[in-house]
Amino acid sequence: MALNIIVCVKSIPSTVNVGVDASGQPKIAGVPTAMNPFDEFAVEAAVRLKESVPGSTATALTVGSDAAAEVLREAIARGVDGGVLVTGAEFEGGDSYATSLALSSALKKLHADKPVSIVIFGKNTSDAAAGVVGTQTAAWLDWASVSAIKKIEAIDEKSVTVLRMMEDGVDTVKLQLPACISTIKEINEPRLPSLKGKMASKKAVFPKWTAADLGLQAGQVGAAGAGSAVIKASLPPARPAGLKVDGATAAEKAAKLVDILVDRKLI
Repeated sequence: MALNIIVCVKSIPSTVNVGVDASGQPKIAGVPTAMNPFDEFAVEAAVRLKESVPGSTATALTVGSDAAAEVLREAIARGVDGGVLVTGAEFEGGDSYATSLALSSALKKLHADKPVSIVIFGKNTSDAAAGVVGTQTAAWLDWASVSAIKKIEAIDEKSVTVLRMMEDGVDTVKLQLPACISTIKEINEPRLPSLKGKMASKKAVFPKWTAADLGLQAGQVGAAGAGSAVIKASLPPARPAGLKVDGATAAEKAAKLVDILVDRKLI
């Protein structure tokens, strides 16, 4: 039994210092990017699953600009075998709805070439933080899905058994394959990229699929196909200046601090 594992990753700004332009939109042009931190756990889960089942393969999949190929190289450096880049101007500005449609269409294409066993997602992305792309992608495909996965208990050619974290405990869930799962950080400790992996990532060549390659119209994806949009973004208000408590001795400073806290009804 060999598995065909797909792990979905995303390129996001690597800094929180993202400005807002005059129209109220985030200024992300030219901002350094990196792999979404939660996707690192999904990549590690995919690689460990591949290593546990001889003959299995793991492929990274992303939607983004040509620059997003760097997160595919990062995934290869961490142990994934290859990657696929879904790209084109038509995908810009998409939300989780439009992105999940693009991912599901790419997965259909991959599945037609070689049956997909399981698709692994991170918990959510640090930029949009929607946390629904995994389940939405499964819905487009009509595949089983489950989120908040802390452990993959067992897998065979027909099903996978996972542990799902809940507020009041842990559920054991068995899904028929193919399936989509979304992991949480408790699932593992991501490895660092290896030297061998880095060398392989530099040589890697990725297929680039456009909307037309996936049988999609430009109006179905990106901003045109999105079900939601950022109307206006704003930076958080500046933090007010702190209060310095003066005093000749520590006891005097403490007494003044207590008076301030009482006056503000904090104690």
